[in-house]
Amino acid sequence: MSGAARPAELFFEVGRSQLNKKNEELCGDSIAVAESPESMVIVCSDGLGSGVKANILSSLTAKMAATMLQQGCSLDEVIETLAHTLPVCEVRHLAYSTFGILQIMRDGRTYLAEYDTPPTFYGRAGRLAGLPRTERTIGERIIREAFFELRPGDWVAMVSDGVLHAGIGGIWNLGWGADKVGRYLEMAATKGDEATVIATEITDLCSKLYNGEPGDDASVVIVKVRHPRDLVVLIGPPADRRDDPEVVRRLMSAPGKRAVCGGTTGNLVARELGRSIGVDLTSIDPKVPPTGIIDGIDLVSEGILTVSYAVEKLKSGVHLRDVAFRRDGASRLTALLLEADRVQIMVGRAMNPAHQSPGVPINLGLKNKVVEDLVRALAARKKTVRVEYY
Repeated sequence: MSGAARPAELFFEVGRSQLNKKNEELCGDSIAVAESPESMVIVCSDGLGSGVKANILSSLTAKMAATMLQQGCSLDEVIETLAHTLPVCEVRHLAYSTFGILQIMRDGRTYLAEYDTPPTFYGRAGRLAGLPRTERTIGERIIREAFFELRPGDWVAMVSDGVLHAGIGGIWNLGWGADKVGRYLEMAATKGDEATVIATEITDLCSKLYNGEPGDDASVVIVKVRHPRDLVVLIGPPADRRDDPEVVRRLMSAPGKRAVCGGTTGNLVARELGRSIGVDLTSIDPKVPPTGIIDGIDLVSEGILTVSYAVEKLKSGVHLRDVAFRRDGASRLTALLLEADRVQIMVGRAMNPAHQSPGVPINLGLKNKVVEDLVRALAARKKTVRVEYY
């Protein structure tokens, strides 16, 4: 059937970081993210004041708005519901919480709504880009709105007042300010770091500007737009050698990058592909077995030990930049896993006598335990994981 080409799939990487006001156990800002197959909704809300009361009201605002929009309610309905739910400060006659809403459809069409919150930053082609807004009144509240389209390479940053005010009365009399924050974001977004790393850098710098005693809660949400990154990992040979050709065919036909874990598995892949396998002498490490080289495979490593070390690194909270340039097998596998958005794990059921005692059910074997740990560690990193057994 002929027709228009299907548009390339987009992936929206979200990073967030928050800084509590000094002497407060809870942040007065709240961030809520709600996802569905059709869209992603991000709400950043700033509760009036700080502490427990601000946290409760901003959390209510963020979660209610995100949930209602995700369920198809209009912004007018959201505002009306919030107006009837949240009180107004009797002294200052201000709403108890403000908000910024970002609704991103899977094809990149984006809606932004801001109520009494710092303007959202937007970048394209490595530079800050203007985002024309219109104003309308909903329930006596003036809402700034923008409609735009996100493309690969674009980024969006939502910040609370505490970010713009950082350094006020100290390093900078008027605080960090929107212009300086925008220039910093423009520089940070072009370095290629993960969204979470950029968001954390911003709040770390805010803390320094506040001399370690934040005068306000500070929150940052970063969204980076790109095509999704896939990885397929083959761990162990299949239980039936007759399945070897099909397993390798699936490995090579999968999108994205490929990793093969296990010496026997590496030999199997090289044999089925009719290619040689060598040793990467640059990967020598006293703790981690050396890696191999097969043309067309991004990483060939030892099996269970290397995967276990990679799981430890994932659990430790390591970032991509911490392992991106290390040559040992565990670091390279960790880097591939962190870089990927969707991970397909192909697990061979062949028993390795070194890892499995006779008579022990396969679901209690060391290999399966390590795979289960790997899946949990990836899920904690918000990766999409699929496991297949052969």
